[in-house]
Amino acid sequence: MRRTLEVATHEREELVDITPQVEDAVRGSGVADGLVSVYVQGATAGIMIQENWDRSVPRDVVHLLRELAPCGVWEHDAQDGNGDAHLKSGLVGPSETIPLMEGRLGLSTWQGLFLCEFDGPRTRRSVICTILRDTPE
Repeated sequence: MRRTLEVATHEREELVDITPQVEDAVRGSGVADGLVSVYVQGATAGIMIQENWDRSVPRDVVHLLRELAPCGVWEHDAQDGNGDAHLKSGLVGPSETIPLMEGRLGLSTWQGLFLCEFDGPRTRRSVICTILRDTPE
């Protein structure tokens, strides 16, 4: 089963907790055990599993990536001013795969799934959830 989530972002760089939307997609699939792949389309965004209890953690991630890939110093900036966004997206990666166990995401207590925006704000980022069911042997 595949479901596309449409997510709006509001800052140039931010982490948006999409755990509830992915959980809804999993519930709607009826799959109890298997895998869910969460993939963002676009060359300037990523998907990350990170702590979602303390709001400082997503802000710290943004801060760290700003330090690693600052804005305005890359060759690609001459094209459209977002060279740092491409580098950050490459560092984070476009997807995560999570086990499904008894109809729930196999995340720990403090983990959540985040859409990482590096070139926003955007009215729409498409996040593809592909849900695969385990087959009995």
